[in-house]
Amino acid sequence: MISYKDLGLVNTREMFKKAIEGGYAIPAFNFNNMEQMQAIISACVECSSPVILQVSSGARNYANQTLLRYMAQGAVEFAKEMGKNIPIVLHLDHGNSFELCKSCIDMGFSSVMIDGSHLPYDENVALTKKVVDYAHQFDVTVEGELGVLAGVEDEVSSEVAHYTRPEEVIDFVSKTGVDSLAISIGTSHGANKFKPEQCTRNADGILVPPPLRFDILAEIEKQIPGFPIVLHGSSSVPQEYVKIINTHGGALKDAVGIPEEELRKAAKSAVCKINIDSDGRLAMTAMVRKIFVDNPAEFDPRKYLGPAREELKKLYMHKCVNVLGSAGTVE
Repeated sequence: MISYKDLGLVNTREMFKKAIEGGYAIPAFNFNNMEQMQAIISACVECSSPVILQVSSGARNYANQTLLRYMAQGAVEFAKEMGKNIPIVLHLDHGNSFELCKSCIDMGFSSVMIDGSHLPYDENVALTKKVVDYAHQFDVTVEGELGVLAGVEDEVSSEVAHYTRPEEVIDFVSKTGVDSLAISIGTSHGANKFKPEQCTRNADGILVPPPLRFDILAEIEKQIPGFPIVLHGSSSVPQEYVKIINTHGGALKDAVGIPEEELRKAAKSAVCKINIDSDGRLAMTAMVRKIFVDNPAEFDPRKYLGPAREELKKLYMHKCVNVLGSAGTVE
């Protein structure tokens, strides 16, 4: 058993409390490798933002759980070396079983998500409570989920979205003891979040997705005032990256994301954690593709992963400053 506290990590409890009081959201950035972690930490240190290092089960398998633990510990030391001891959480994204959550807790994660949203309601409650009961013994925080997001990302996949039912949230939170709740109000996983027929076109001919269901969010806030709410599938799919990818050999079709102004509005509510994964993938892929086309003789990974890392850092600083409002919240 490895305690996250020995790695210098924190759980989400105090972090979320401050975010709700301050009207901002904590960035939850997914990572799989060293360059992504460097970009996340350097961006958040430079703009004085707390951060959640988020790992899917696929990323954990890809990176190796032992290496991940030391990478998280390294992230804490890297931040200190850069001059700021920002709060850092290591979080399991979309854990799909008690066994996976337990393994992550035992290996030093400070927060886990158990996603039983695909199960019948009572089974979701039972599974979530089982994870909470285990996690809380070690002061690890737990995120549950009600409602189902459409889209595909790593092992998470659903063709149809089911909005969260506000009438279920009090019962779910009280029976499970979760520390935060992921809800479905119209966000979606992946880069291809919406079909063109679901969108309208603005004056510039750009596809605009249907607006988020802020009415559902408001009703949930009424039911559980001040309780930490999480938005998954919140990448905005910057069209400049889509364009770079597609003009340098890529084939991204109908890639549409969540407008950043809607995420900023959500961050001012009880939404205190916003997950962003696809935008980071697009930023890195855009730079790597561009370099491969512009410099076809290049074979040094540092020469294409380095610029990709810098672009990712720039993107994440923009998210913290202009979208989530988390910049400048760490002294």
